[in-house]
Amino acid sequence: MTSVIEISPAKPVARTFRASQALERFVVPVLLIAGWEAFARSGYLPPALLPAPSAVLHALGDWIFGFDETTQTYSGHWLRDAFASGLRVFGGFALASVLGILAGVAIGWSRLFEKTLEPTLQMLRPIPPVSWIPLAIIWFGIANKPAIFLVFLGAIFPVLMNTIHGVKTVDHNLVRAGAMMGATERQLLASIVFPAALPSIFSGLRIAIGSAWMLTVTAEMVAVGYVLWDSYYFLRYDLVLAAMISIGLLGYLSDLGLKAIMARVLHWQSATTVQGRVG
Repeated sequence: MTSVIEISPAKPVARTFRASQALERFVVPVLLIAGWEAFARSGYLPPALLPAPSAVLHALGDWIFGFDETTQTYSGHWLRDAFASGLRVFGGFALASVLGILAGVAIGWSRLFEKTLEPTLQMLRPIPPVSWIPLAIIWFGIANKPAIFLVFLGAIFPVLMNTIHGVKTVDHNLVRAGAMMGATERQLLASIVFPAALPSIFSGLRIAIGSAWMLTVTAEMVAVGYVLWDSYYFLRYDLVLAAMISIGLLGYLSDLGLKAIMARVLHWQSATTVQGRVG
């Protein structure tokens, strides 16, 4: 007696589809890197001014692993440098998150706070964080504190504005229903308003973490040493570009972490939201 095992064609097709999707994501980066490599090797610009991607990756590899000390004093010190930058970024981001959410909930919920706090905050919001550098140095000196302060200034307003929007757009029928059930104002905020505003709050947090990493170089102008800034002075543009790649990767990983937390906290949203894709 023989048995025939039928293999469904759906599984190979699904694997092929996923593989093609993964390849699509890398088409543009690969083409850009190939074009950059070809242009850098054409000799149109000196290698010192436009290092090839291969030279940049070599500098990044030595910065991380320290295999030939081409990056000199930075060789093998990437973890130390990344930790120092991360400390400044996440220190400022954490402060901005806590204060931005608290102030946003207060302004979005209470007309008293909206009238007293929002005008001042709206006047401070357009001021670029760079313009605070002299005051940051006077107040905090030259070390981590002014860098954290500048990151905080750049990160707080996305959190604040998205929290205000989230609180103000909560369905009023939910609030009325909670009040009719005898909920106190604190219970309404904790059990209805804040959970309903979380999608908007997380959107603000994702924007804020991106802003925090964008401000890394600006913030570390007043900190003690930084690879990108120091490399610029010594005309090591391969290391400058390696530091830019490092910031981009760290920012991307930070956003992935926030997305994972958001998916876990807002697990109910995936069941009620239809996501459509074209192509």
